[in-house]
Amino acid sequence: MTANDLDLLRQFTREHSQDAFTALVQRHVNLVYSAAFRQVRSSQLAEEIAQSVFADLARDAGRLKPGTILTAWLYQVARRTAIDVIRKESRRQLREQIATEMNVMNAQNELPHFAKCGNDSAWPDIEPLLDEAMSALDDTGRSAILLRYFENKKLREVGEALGTSDDAAQKRVSRAVEQLREFFAKRGVTVGTSGLAVVISANAVQAAPAGLAATISAAAVLAGTAVHTSTVIAATKTIAMTTLQKTLVTATVAVLAGAGIYEARQAAQLREQNQTLQQQQAPLAEEIEQLQRERDAATNSLAGVVERSTKNDTDIMELLKLRGQVGVLHQLTDDANHKAEIAEQKLSEALSYQVQFTKRENSAENNMKMLNLAFRIHASDNDGTFTNDILQLTNELGSTFAKIEKDFDDFDFVNSSPIKLDPKNGTILGSPNIVQLRERRSRQAPNGTWRRIYVFADGSVVTATSIDGNFETWEKANTYLPPADQNQ
Repeated sequence: MTANDLDLLRQFTREHSQDAFTALVQRHVNLVYSAAFRQVRSSQLAEEIAQSVFADLARDAGRLKPGTILTAWLYQVARRTAIDVIRKESRRQLREQIATEMNVMNAQNELPHFAKCGNDSAWPDIEPLLDEAMSALDDTGRSAILLRYFENKKLREVGEALGTSDDAAQKRVSRAVEQLREFFAKRGVTVGTSGLAVVISANAVQAAPAGLAATISAAAVLAGTAVHTSTVIAATKTIAMTTLQKTLVTATVAVLAGAGIYEARQAAQLREQNQTLQQQQAPLAEEIEQLQRERDAATNSLAGVVERSTKNDTDIMELLKLRGQVGVLHQLTDDANHKAEIAEQKLSEALSYQVQFTKRENSAENNMKMLNLAFRIHASDNDGTFTNDILQLTNELGSTFAKIEKDFDDFDFVNSSPIKLDPKNGTILGSPNIVQLRERRSRQAPNGTWRRIYVFADGSVVTATSIDGNFETWEKANTYLPPADQNQ
């Protein structure tokens, strides 16, 4: 069973375990990097801030209060550190850096908008305000949102972290999402609560640069476990190095941990769909070039060892060792190329599935609107009474609705009380917000959420979203269950 954050922290504090701290870094580096990047808009500064945050964690691990939610602690420290960096940077330097970053981004080949934002067009408006909105929440609400949508944890896990039940966690999450929605609405960004949850879950956390977790693990543990002042100074200098220097220092660590790092990075990039294929392959190409340089260096060393191999047994052992290293480098290079091909194929499949899913959803929505129109026409011809017999309605549709008859099995008639249509003006008598139709089966979207379309008696259409595919609570709250289900 996977150890939780506090167990890993205790193991690190008691035993100074490098593995425990590395697990924490790999688990949370994407969250910390994304929170920093939204503030400073610079990849290099975001990397520096991420290293500083984990260095603070290594230093203060033994002083954290019992019950601390590490996700919330890291998020708050990342935001405060980023704000301090912004204050220290001059406005001129910041404007120049942002302009340079934007020029580079605009020069790259871009995928369609839905490939970057997961078909959530509100994200570009939400992103600049997200962290300010999060800071406006109370501690419990902020922790609930971070666990549920930033780290995509189940409600059971959220409840355990907050020390409450699943139902209480659901209510806490719902209230926090509604507070975020109101915050954005006051600033001119209109988005529904369910849509807001999906947008944040799909876009709030992006993959950190390759090798950053390994760099942080090595540097932050040194800073956190040092005893002598000289060692602390050395760790601080390591954290302050430029991106190029950090890459050179941690190349060996990145190679040894290559398989795990690349698998995690590629999975995050596919899930978020925020990075282009060129961005995925660039870090990989750099790693391959580094491997080739190391292989060439090892080959040169091997040639020198061959000349001295007859001198003594020590030279023979060194020769065998270098040959083994060359073989490992060859294998790592082949694995890296193979994983790049797999990543490209998965990205292509994800984009194709997104297009097909959108077409199917639009078709289902149009068919349900046509069915609702048929119900209203039938009601107007029958003293304003809605029928609940789809087969009866089928026989009376005529050629106008013939093209959607084959799709009737995809929908349910689920109104929970009699509905009447006023024959004078065609308005709904009673509760116009009672659902009339819904899709029989929900559909899983490319970002992992589940969606189902509902049509109200007044003709309006709503697409509901669920993280785990369970719409029962949502339907009960909106009086969408049939009478037979409500009496159970």
